[in-house]
Amino acid sequence: QVQLAESGGGLVQAGGSLRLSCAASGGTFSLYDMAWFRQAPGKEREFVAAINWAGTTTYYADSVQGRFTISRDNAEKAVSLQMKGLKSQDTAVYYCATKLRGSNVREIRRYPYWGQGTQVTVSS
Repeated sequence: QVQLAESGGGLVQAGGSLRLSCAASGGTFSLYDMAWFRQAPGKEREFVAAINWAGTTTYYADSVQGRFTISRDNAEKAVSLQMKGLKSQDTAVYYCATKLRGSNVREIRRYPYWGQGTQVTVSS
């Protein structure tokens, strides 16, 4: 059983930066793809970014491409999401998620393990 715990959310002005972290426990971290999803009020949870088990391939939603960077440290069992150029549309609860390595990293239904989420609020 894998447990995930996010941290780093908060309130930031538009154009600012924020770094989210996710610590994993249980399981063999290097066997898992890692991802970030987000859910804004009244909207469905959506894919933000993912990184494969080896840290060699990253994936981004079009809306965050060029502004967000996902990275992982397998030795520390952690994944991070560096967010720059934040916009009010980025306001949401951000969730860390993981699944055994494989394909379809953008599909929410592929992820059995989730963190509790961390709130990111961008003021305009």
